[in-house]
Amino acid sequence: MHTANQLDFHDFAASRWPRLFRLAMLLTDDQGLAEDLAQSALTAVYTSWSRVRRAEDPDAYARRVLLNAHLGRFRRKRPKEVPLVAEAGPSVPDPAGAVDTRLALNAALACLPPRQRAVVVLRYWSDLTEEQTAASLGCSVGTVKSQTSKAMAKLRVHPALAHAPEEVHNR
Repeated sequence: MHTANQLDFHDFAASRWPRLFRLAMLLTDDQGLAEDLAQSALTAVYTSWSRVRRAEDPDAYARRVLLNAHLGRFRRKRPKEVPLVAEAGPSVPDPAGAVDTRLALNAALACLPPRQRAVVVLRYWSDLTEEQTAASLGCSVGTVKSQTSKAMAKLRVHPALAHAPEEVHNR
């Protein structure tokens, strides 16, 4: 038997999983890591659920937890993960129509430092404002602006995007 508190969290987690997983995929470009990050974020949200559900923006809290976990991966020394079997590819087909463009963008994003990558993903894929991005990352709006500028300059000259459609370069 579940309590109302558990049911509230279950509804929250079920409805937010796709968005958290997509954000994690854009940050990591690795399905396994993305699943781990999203699951870790929801676990942390669950442990503080009584406080989180009363918060003004529980989504922002969950996003912040996920971002902190992602950025924290680069601060800790971790053993390199070695797959036990070769992967056959993603288990779910990619619904994107422009696969080549998506692959080029993912390759270019993978070359950015973690903070710049997080800023670009939050600003352009999650459609957050500079203020929301700054709040999510725990930094100033000026830092978001400078990190965005540096990241976009790197992306403009990245070889993977040399033949990308014009709308990619004009974002």
